[in-house]
Amino acid sequence: MRINPQLMEKIRESLSSVLPITAIVLLLSISVVPLTPGTLVLFLFGAFLLIVGVGVFTLGVDMSMTPMGSGIGVYFSKAKHMAVPLSVALALGVLITVAEPDLQVLAQQVEAIPSLVLVLTVAAGVGLFLVIALLRILLKIPLSYLLVGCYLLAFALAALAPRDFIPISFDAGGVTTGPITVPFIMALGVGMASVRSDRNSTSDSFGLVALCSIGPILSVLLLGITYAPDKASYTPAPLPDIATTRDAAAEFMAAIPVYAREVAAAMVPICAMFLLFQLITHRFQRTQLLRIVSGLVYTYVGLVMFLTGVNVGFMAAGQLIGASIAGGSGGSPYLLIPAGMVMGYFIVAAEPAVHVLIKQVEEVSMGSISQGAMKQGLSIGVAVSVGIAMLRVLTGVSILWFLIPGYAVSLGLTFFVPQLFTGVAFDAGGVASGPMTATFLLPFAMGACDEVGGDLMTDAFGLVALVAMTPLVTIQLMGLAGRMRRKLAVEALRAEIAKADDCVLYYD
Repeated sequence: MRINPQLMEKIRESLSSVLPITAIVLLLSISVVPLTPGTLVLFLFGAFLLIVGVGVFTLGVDMSMTPMGSGIGVYFSKAKHMAVPLSVALALGVLITVAEPDLQVLAQQVEAIPSLVLVLTVAAGVGLFLVIALLRILLKIPLSYLLVGCYLLAFALAALAPRDFIPISFDAGGVTTGPITVPFIMALGVGMASVRSDRNSTSDSFGLVALCSIGPILSVLLLGITYAPDKASYTPAPLPDIATTRDAAAEFMAAIPVYAREVAAAMVPICAMFLLFQLITHRFQRTQLLRIVSGLVYTYVGLVMFLTGVNVGFMAAGQLIGASIAGGSGGSPYLLIPAGMVMGYFIVAAEPAVHVLIKQVEEVSMGSISQGAMKQGLSIGVAVSVGIAMLRVLTGVSILWFLIPGYAVSLGLTFFVPQLFTGVAFDAGGVASGPMTATFLLPFAMGACDEVGGDLMTDAFGLVALVAMTPLVTIQLMGLAGRMRRKLAVEALRAEIAKADDCVLYYD
């Protein structure tokens, strides 16, 4: 049987993304932080599922989520009465968020507030801000204005919220923009902006993920103020006892049905909305529908494989590596900072939604923002953020000492860089803080924090928020550097033209 060449190409791309972090963990396991055989076997099984799963998922997104979101976005933008499209967007944002697996994990960690209350509050925040994001495109409101206002409100609420809930609130902005919702929401924005012919239509196609990430931050902060709990708490998940490869296989087999149900629950709202959209509009032809259905199957299978691999295989390894470096045999606490930065640099490339983002950015920007430049900007940003997170684990310094200046710089840059880079940068922040961060880097920080005797809620949580913040600065700096290069090139060209004109006048 001949294997789909597109699928093989996607798997090769995934292999090049996952292989570096796999090699780093293997190197650490035979040097400063020896892992137990069972944990190492789980990690290797998980890495295999990751490689295949990301490849299958990205192919499925290209075939299904992107055309679905784009088609619905075009229809929304042409609607005569916007009440119905905006109501659908509100409902879709709520339903997708309720089904987001990472949000369920976060809700279980905040024991002071009932899980259902927290999930519904966050979902309402995402739905509301998805409506605001669509209105911004229709009304041509500059993204920077909304971002400045929303983050000023967030930090004002942070001053009133319980100290334990500040890191969790900003983490919520990262976990609610998952690998299913990001491709669909991004394509929705591209579709809505594509019918416009003005010069800002390209830059306005980005920013939906950025605004949908702010809603959870505000809603969790408000919830913390309303409930005013005395203390948030967290109980680490027990590590599985693995003695043989059969035990490892049994762990994965037991987890597959769990993540199969979670992914199905997350995809059902999007599929139901698309089915209703197709029945009303008949926009897609038979061949297109068959391709979209095939793509949805690829997306489903790939994401189940990815989530199973990363949750079962990577979480235990991350927790043990963090604990071993912080205080175990042969470990050194301050080695956490460089080790975390190296892992952060390479791990972001394994995020499934990152592959979707960098490809879409290159296509929409017609090559002015290359995939290589995006990868480099994201990798540097995540490396810096994980280094800061490890510094917080060791020192216990408040996350606000980093979030306030970080967002001040990133929001200030929005007024000096091209609008396209602003939208891309703030979308990239939500995309970078995905499942790989939540299931490997966060357990890495928790294992280290527990070993050094820190407070998990204030010192370990917040890593996702930092991972979402630093790409805002690095990618906008890329845009600022590009603008300065173009300005210097124009000035040099003008100087050459003036010199040539002087020569002509001299000979005349």
